[in-house]
Amino acid sequence: MVRPKARPARLARAPRSRTRETFSMPTRRQALALPFAAGLVPAAARAQAAPAWRPDRPIRLIVPFAPGGSNDIVGRIIADAASQKFGQPIVVENRAGAGSMIGAEAVARAAPDGYTLLINSSHSAVPAIVARMPYDTVKDFVGVAVAGFSPHVLVVNPQVPAKSVAELVALLKANPGRYNLATAGIGSSVHLGGELFRTGTQAQVEVVHYRGGGPSVAALAQGEAQLGTPTMASSLGQVRGGGLRALAVLAEQRSPALPDVPSAPEAGLPNLIHEEFFPILAPARTPAPVLAALGTGFRAAIQQSAPKLIELAGVAPRPGFETSDEVMALVRDGVERYGSVMRAAGVQPE
Repeated sequence: MVRPKARPARLARAPRSRTRETFSMPTRRQALALPFAAGLVPAAARAQAAPAWRPDRPIRLIVPFAPGGSNDIVGRIIADAASQKFGQPIVVENRAGAGSMIGAEAVARAAPDGYTLLINSSHSAVPAIVARMPYDTVKDFVGVAVAGFSPHVLVVNPQVPAKSVAELVALLKANPGRYNLATAGIGSSVHLGGELFRTGTQAQVEVVHYRGGGPSVAALAQGEAQLGTPTMASSLGQVRGGGLRALAVLAEQRSPALPDVPSAPEAGLPNLIHEEFFPILAPARTPAPVLAALGTGFRAAIQQSAPKLIELAGVAPRPGFETSDEVMALVRDGVERYGSVMRAAGVQPE
């Protein structure tokens, strides 16, 4: 008789608890990721705890023109407010010459540590007129902020017997080469405006280059030169005081700073729209935290200074340009726009 196999005794089950926990072994990918994630936690905590960059010594703001020009006026207005934001002096340093290229090159070659900056409304205009430059207008710089925008103004010395653009053009054509047109230097936005006026009206004038907007406006007021297209910031005081006669604001609309002066279309110059902008730039390779801190501080200073910029310089800040890339996009667009305008006018870089 074959006996059935004995069954193994059953183990007694533990009584079930009312709460049940589940646990699963990590996958191989999860197991490998655990040490890496653990290493990131202290780094992230350190990054969050790290204070924002702040300068511990004065910052130089290079103005590549002589004192008294638009960049000098705008730069000094903003420097006062920015000094309060950073707790360090912002020292405006005028390094004029070569249509802003001397000062701009100095900034391009400076240490990218946040302590040397540039303000230059002619930055995008220079490549349209100068063929060989000692720096790259775009690649050698990074954007900090944009101080504002302002149109140029067509002005004449009060002794010039012309009360309108039409009268001025007729006078110049009747006296070819007799009158001087003042610029703020080769490659400056003032030079560009003068070339646009010459090519647009076919007026024959002698172009005389000065070492900045201030000296060029002084020459106009003294009668050394008879006409020009200075920036509103550099010429506003002379126009209001009667030292210069404004024939047109080179913008689509009249300016609140000079409400009695006709716009370019009203004056018979519909294609002569010439507006400058004031980028504040740092050397390329400036560290991102430094650049971010500079941008935040200067944008706040510009906003605080807006009433003074409009009243004293005819420069109006605009919203936007919150990042370095947005500032440099404006610079690149300016380079392309000025270049295409000058090529269309038949002016080639020299």
